[in-house]
Amino acid sequence: MSKTQLDLMVPIPVRRALRKLGQDIRDARLRRRIPTAVMAERASISRTTLNKVEKGDPGVSLGNYANVLFVLGMAERLGELADVKTDTVGLELEEERLPQRIRKPRRSKSGRKSPRFGQKSKS
Repeated sequence: MSKTQLDLMVPIPVRRALRKLGQDIRDARLRRRIPTAVMAERASISRTTLNKVEKGDPGVSLGNYANVLFVLGMAERLGELADVKTDTVGLELEEERLPQRIRKPRRSKSGRKSPRFGQKSKS
């Protein structure tokens, strides 16, 4: 797949987010005064791939982004991206599915719980 085909498949907000991530990674590397050759070696990637990471190329694997973040000491934050606690949409949907009321189980005339659907009664 060519680069232009990949660019067309990636939504604009995703491209912007990747570009920002790449720029932030580059800025973090420069603040730490780590040369590209050293950074690439520590992340076990080529300098070309590091260049693509720093540009936010969507064709670079997430593993390569993770390796670079690890070298910068930021890998733990990667695991928090889709954390359940910060998933507001998912939490709202889950809340909507909560039952409005909870019913007590029915009791038969003998005082025992009646069998659930598909279960045989003990007689």
